[in-house]
Amino acid sequence: MKTNTLRKRILRRPLRRLHNRPHVTVHTGRTAEASVRIISWNLLHSIGAGVNDVVELIKLEQPDLLLMQEATAEIDRLPGLVGGYYARAPLPGRIHGVACWSRRPFSRAPRSCVIPSGPIVRRVAQIIRLPDLTVANVHLSHGQIMNRRQLRRLAAVLPLPAAILGDFNLVGPTLVPGFSDVGPRAPTHKMVDLVPIRLDRCLVRGASCEDCEVLPIFASDHRPIMVTLRPHMLTA
Repeated sequence: MKTNTLRKRILRRPLRRLHNRPHVTVHTGRTAEASVRIISWNLLHSIGAGVNDVVELIKLEQPDLLLMQEATAEIDRLPGLVGGYYARAPLPGRIHGVACWSRRPFSRAPRSCVIPSGPIVRRVAQIIRLPDLTVANVHLSHGQIMNRRQLRRLAAVLPLPAAILGDFNLVGPTLVPGFSDVGPRAPTHKMVDLVPIRLDRCLVRGASCEDCEVLPIFASDHRPIMVTLRPHMLTA
């Protein structure tokens, strides 16, 4: 039932987003970098979006890379349902964590990166290497000083070109030198179910954003964001 509702809500969007749109991929050559379509979605573990909702999203939007936060072991079924390549990194002591799915092989197996953490929840980011772009999948702390510290930690270790996407739990400017906030500006979450707020973001360095939008899906308490990024060619 939830998957049928999901499909109806997505199909209310303008048809230009679902038909006759060229698929974008990461180029394996080093002479010209093609754009890559990335979706980031906080699934709301246990009571939010399930694996069938994720499958439906992949089929409808055809991302090159899907980043998930609050993903549980149920999402491990994903490659068996849609193919592709997948990895999940649970948060220490939690049943959920960050996970990623890619249409094509990763350049290197995704790895976990420990980031500064608050006293309650220990945080890790997932570092994903694509042929022309390094992506950090994050679910940051709620503390407004701590989550900015976490971003600066990642900014210091990511090679160019790079992108940081996920649930930032952050209000206001990110204050990360060298990175641009290029994600959609529309709200992605309702704080205490009342106040619209933009928690899900995309930062880039050494790349540009060709398109971005918030997807109208409500299986979770977060709406997914979708961005099309073009890495900049590095020169010697």
